[in-house]
Amino acid sequence: MPAKRSPSAATGAPEKPEGVAAANRALTVLRAFGQAPDGLTLTMLGAATGLYESTILRLLDSLILANFVKKLADGRYVVGPGVMPLAEMYRQSFKLSDYVLPRLRALTAETEECSGLYVREGDQRICLHHIQPQRSVRSHVREGVLFPLDRGAAGRVILAFDQQAEGEPYDTIRAQGYAITQKERDPESAAIACPIFGHDGKLVGAMSVVIPLYRYSEQTVKRMLPAIRKQARLLSEDLGGA
Repeated sequence: MPAKRSPSAATGAPEKPEGVAAANRALTVLRAFGQAPDGLTLTMLGAATGLYESTILRLLDSLILANFVKKLADGRYVVGPGVMPLAEMYRQSFKLSDYVLPRLRALTAETEECSGLYVREGDQRICLHHIQPQRSVRSHVREGVLFPLDRGAAGRVILAFDQQAEGEPYDTIRAQGYAITQKERDPESAAIACPIFGHDGKLVGAMSVVIPLYRYSEQTVKRMLPAIRKQARLLSEDLGGA
């Protein structure tokens, strides 16, 4: 029996290349467990995936055979131990720089300004990766240098999304999804930063563009903001976040 609707139709996501339909449906069922640590019933799986229960049952047979899913005595389905070797293979092969550097290079190429990724280090933030543009006047930041959290766009983003700092400007930063600062960390520069999230929905860090103050204007923000938001979104997706 065919599926009720495609996963993309069920979620409102844009259409993507089809691939192998049966494999896509099996992966859709498996991904449904991502937000259900206590397991899912057949009815819940149908609601989560948009697939007919008869289709789900056939897919579950294959997933159970592969040890990716386990059926409990009360009828609930949970993720099986077969996923553990896959997780370990991913952990061993994962290098953050493989994902971060291409996104920062793309951001610097589009904005022609310095870009970087900052992560929290206790009560400070550290520049983990930094890309310089090919222009004579630029802001230089050395990788590994520590900066305060309460000064600069990247620090503000980390405080807003990691520490959940209250009041302004953090409420606005969370609402709009980015921070813009001028002359905070460096009196001669401005910055725009967006949050980066990982597969568990937690903050990984902040992607930032630093702009010499004499090149900063409202038009600069209008031109650069879509670029950094795009690259931040893509990096979050690369890391399994939303």
